[in-house]
Amino acid sequence: MHFYRPLRPIAAMTFDLDDTLYDNHPVISRTTKESHAFLQAYHPQLNQFSVQQYQQLRDSLREQEPEIYHDVSEWRRRAVELAMLNVGLTATEADKGSREVMAHFAHWRSQIEVPEETHITLAALAQRIPLVAITNGNAEPHLFGLDKYFKFILRAGPHGRAKPYHDMYHLAAEKLNLPRENILHVGDDLTTDVAGAVRCGMQACWINLRGGNLMHIDDGRLLPTLEISQLASLTALI
Repeated sequence: MHFYRPLRPIAAMTFDLDDTLYDNHPVISRTTKESHAFLQAYHPQLNQFSVQQYQQLRDSLREQEPEIYHDVSEWRRRAVELAMLNVGLTATEADKGSREVMAHFAHWRSQIEVPEETHITLAALAQRIPLVAITNGNAEPHLFGLDKYFKFILRAGPHGRAKPYHDMYHLAAEKLNLPRENILHVGDDLTTDVAGAVRCGMQACWINLRGGNLMHIDDGRLLPTLEISQLASLTALI
């Protein structure tokens, strides 16, 4: 545990989900494979539709609607809908089909193995202070057993712009009815989690899970309050 700023009293903690509380890389890899196969099988004209073509549609949508990236689920759904429209499905069929594809995506997206350390740590912390999840992603914590530790969950799109924008950080403080300076945000990303939290007046804990050196990482623009390498270290703070 390394401290870079004075630690103020902690009245609550907010947590990033993906890659902070579990390894998200194999989840995304498997989900992409399974959901794309489902899309290809949905209609004969989509049988040869490639991942690259799908990505081109996503890129095109963002060029036309820059703010769409704040809601990754809707961005994905709209790209699928566009793919279906392009092969001749009606607007009604494409809407229905895109939602079926997203339901399949959601199933695989939440097939997550959560480390026992995460469960033990969150359970211990939740007995002492309120915990909140703040995510840019689209995992569903109630499907892999993490929702029970959080007072509420904020998701980019429905609850504001994606981190590092301040929307969800401010909303968390408002819903908790606590000063932002007494909330510690925990995350693995130095831009969305650390810089985002610090810039809006919260404290920030960087969880360094890959042995990175804060002084030699390109996106390390703002120092966190502290750095840890194991989630369980958080219990020592309260």
